Amino acid sequence: MKRLLPLLGVAAVAATLAACGGGGGSNGTTSTSAASNVPNPIVFCSDTTYPPMESIVNGSAAGADVDIANAVAKQLGSTAQIKTTGFDVIIPALLHKKCDAIISSMTITPERSKSVHFTPYITVGAFLMVKKGNPENITTLASLSGKSAAVESSTTELAGLQAENKVLQKQGKAPITIKSYPADTNAAAAILSGHVSAYFADATPVLYYIGKTKGKFETAGKQIETAPEGIATRKGDPLGPKINNAVQALYLNGKMTKILAKWQASQFALKNQ
Repeated sequence: MKRLLPLLGVAAVAATLAACGGGGGSNGTTSTSAASNVPNPIVFCSDTTYPPMESIVNGSAAGADVDIANAVAKQLGSTAQIKTTGFDVIIPALLHKKCDAIISSMTITPERSKSVHFTPYITVGAFLMVKKGNPENITTLASLSGKSAAVESSTTELAGLQAENKVLQKQGKAPITIKSYPADTNAAAAILSGHVSAYFADATPVLYYIGKTKGKFETAGKQIETAPEGIATRKGDPLGPKINNAVQALYLNGKMTKILAKWQASQFALKNQ
């Protein structure tokens, strides 16, 4: 996901998490094999509001990222546990050892890479989604001037809309009315119910909602950027290189291809794997 987690204030959020209890690997909920140094289970933090990558279905986490987490864990001789975590606190949760890794459609950025280690596993772009027929002629972020857009908070899509508003202001044009939501499912619901002109998110959820609504919506303009998404681990944690090896193995043995195909996400596979 083109999600941008502000790193300022991470220490404060981590302190809050420390008082909450619960969590993953190193606080007693995960056992570790001395031979392999791989937690069992491997606890993955994930913001489960982002179908088809991660969401709650019939009370359980499901999606491409969930299947990938399970496959990675199995490759390492372990099992996976998905721990639903709000995206705005997901990196602090990892750093404070509330989980062992993050798998949550997280775009790899230089800023995030200062705090965590990433293993790339897919490459995804972003799209604007609009009503079928594109009645408001939306083609770019700039064309949203004077219109409204829904987006998940703490994302790079939100940052992109905010940056576009600065450009529009300099040009003396009407700003975009940005409506941000803590859960991406709520952002998508805003356009599905007709409350906004566009929905801005990764290609994965946009294409999912277009398919689920059976032709009521479409993409507007071209894909707005592509970037690798990664599984995050704490810097220096030996689990990071092991997950990297597992992802490479899943590409080589064809299991990653099968998982992505199952979730209609084959086009997001890493190249040259």
